[in-house]
Amino acid sequence: MLNFTIPKKLRGIATMASELGASLFRPISRKYDRAEHTYPVELDMLRAMIAGMDDGGQGVGAGGISGRRTQAGDADGQGEDQDEDAPKIRNGRNMASVLNVEALSWGDLGLLLTIPGQGLGNAALAAVGTPEQRARFKGKWAAMAITEPEAGSDSAAIRTTARLEGDEWVINGEKIYVTCGERADLVVVWATLDRAVGRAAIKSFVVERGAPGFRVARLEHKLGIRASDTATLVFEDCRIPRENILGSEEIDVRKGFGGVMQTFDNTRPVVAAMALGVGRAALEQTRALLAREGVKLDYGRGRWDASALEGELYRLEAELEASRLLTLKAAWMADNGRPNSREASMAKAKAGRTATEIALRCVELCGSLGYGEGQLLEKWARDAKILDIFEGTQQIQLLIIARHLLQKSSRELR
Repeated sequence: MLNFTIPKKLRGIATMASELGASLFRPISRKYDRAEHTYPVELDMLRAMIAGMDDGGQGVGAGGISGRRTQAGDADGQGEDQDEDAPKIRNGRNMASVLNVEALSWGDLGLLLTIPGQGLGNAALAAVGTPEQRARFKGKWAAMAITEPEAGSDSAAIRTTARLEGDEWVINGEKIYVTCGERADLVVVWATLDRAVGRAAIKSFVVERGAPGFRVARLEHKLGIRASDTATLVFEDCRIPRENILGSEEIDVRKGFGGVMQTFDNTRPVVAAMALGVGRAALEQTRALLAREGVKLDYGRGRWDASALEGELYRLEAELEASRLLTLKAAWMADNGRPNSREASMAKAKAGRTATEIALRCVELCGSLGYGEGQLLEKWARDAKILDIFEGTQQIQLLIIARHLLQKSSRELR
């Protein structure tokens, strides 16, 4: 069963992530918000450290330590202090990822998204890559390329194609809004083997930097998360080795594209954790600024006995805590080999919406201090909005949840 206490084995690494967020990320947050598309060189020191931590089964980033559902009998993440007769409870990579990502997002979301070697493509490799592929691409920084100009929230509408010629895949298409698309060592690209077949023909492929026919077309200027680069990628007869496909090359109409979609079940709780970090940062800063003005919160009183301002802060804190519990549950289920598609979407939908509301409301509550660049509140308000968009928009998450609750397929409920 879910325990609300951070497991012993994860406390040390979670504490380290909190210290990194406070001592490394937060001091340079405004610097790289202003210097969009400038690589944060201060993060280079993290790459070797994270690699060593991942080798030990832990980590602090967003991708490489997440994305693989623990299988029965897997020693990864065994619980502690359990009754010998009780079922084994695992707190492994997914739970570690959620805890660490929240702490680092509290420091700066954009910097978290551009930690070397920790792209969302790494989560795809962990989720569906073979042991040989995980070994071959170990230590590489992998971005994820899904969205296209005519295929946004509907991933099944992907038009990028991949055809087999001898021992090579030839990829053609365009991908937009690729986080770390310019900085990453390789990109996990979603493409279809046969448009006529539909979603069952969609596969993911690893395209390495320098592959013939692969280029970065442009970098986007964004509202928030400016420390990370967001690129448009073009593939023109791009050739990659046959063994760079993730999963089977066979088209199985009965299974659809559940293999590649499994990545989302593991990364959506991570995005929810990002929202938790940003929301917590905004609330803590707001409480500190209001305390300077003599506003003291009394948690011994009920919301309706407090001032309107205090009551609003209590409400926002409750919404954030509800988001946190949903996120922990989704990560815990993944670590314990339980299907978590519905819970992952619930966590992402709730946390993404909550973080956006908290950040904007905190700007309002703090007035001119919240709106100016003297504080980071206005930056968090800009950063938070992406959390309700990428990895599946709010509307898509609600649709997925509805399908699960009503037991409808994607064909039956659109």
